Amino acid sequence: MPELRRDGDVFVLDIGDGENRFNPGWLDDIETALDIVERADGPRALVTSATGKFWSNGLDLAWMTEHADEVADVVHRVHGLFARLLSSPVPSVAAIQGHCFAAGAMLSLAHDQRVARADRGFWCLPEVDINIPFTPGMSALIQARLTPAAAHQAMTTAHRYGGHDALAAGIVDAAVGEDEVLATATGRAEALAPKAGPTLAAIRTGMYGPALEALRRDIPIVLP
Repeated sequence: MPELRRDGDVFVLDIGDGENRFNPGWLDDIETALDIVERADGPRALVTSATGKFWSNGLDLAWMTEHADEVADVVHRVHGLFARLLSSPVPSVAAIQGHCFAAGAMLSLAHDQRVARADRGFWCLPEVDINIPFTPGMSALIQARLTPAAAHQAMTTAHRYGGHDALAAGIVDAAVGEDEVLATATGRAEALAPKAGPTLAAIRTGMYGPALEALRRDIPIVLP
């Protein structure tokens, strides 16, 4: 279960200790935590961390298969989560201690920065291998946050990037030892905390207007 704590100007949101897949209950908890962070006063920043082998494996496909009539609503909420972080008034850093796949990888891209574990764990967009096309909003998010070359490789080959590979491709901003991931992300977030506020949100909205528009008007994914 996601848990939120505050350390000075930095809110640390641990999104879970399992695969941290996106389903309604998980989304409820994340949205509630973001409400608290965004409503707080003064300098503040967000670090999104996790515990265990995974940072996030993305959409809960098993849940979606069993609840086909709710898929459209869940995908709409996931797009909304991406858009919310991308246009947030609060700076954010993803502390990626483990595997980060599919919509989980996209969630990491909605953060300002990403710190990955160097020696274990992969960042990957496996959609081409699992026969699930990217929605226009997902494509727009990925292409807005990665270089054209990195986006092309990640989206069309399902390449699994280790920490150092992800750093070389510009997917993450730092690749460090396991014990340094959270501390490094927290330090980066603390430096960004004074930037929080409506001006930051306005700048982001201007920067990422096309991606935000695509996420907010998007269609559901097609399950295999």
